[in-house]
Amino acid sequence: MQTVDFVHWQEGDAWIGYLQNFPDYWTQGETLDDLKVHLRDLYRDLTSGELPGVRRVDQLEVA
Repeated sequence: MQTVDFVHWQEGDAWIGYLQNFPDYWTQGETLDDLKVHLRDLYRDLTSGELPGVRRVDQLEVA
């Protein structure tokens, strides 16, 4: 099973989060588990290749 890092926090009654490699795309849930469901859906959408212009974080090797 593959794992993906994500950032999350609670604001009032909502759990907010985003995928580490896609920091421009946030989602929310009513609980942490609900947020994780939304993050999985978001990951599938962002990596499907069907959405144009998806911005992501990557690494660059420099000398």
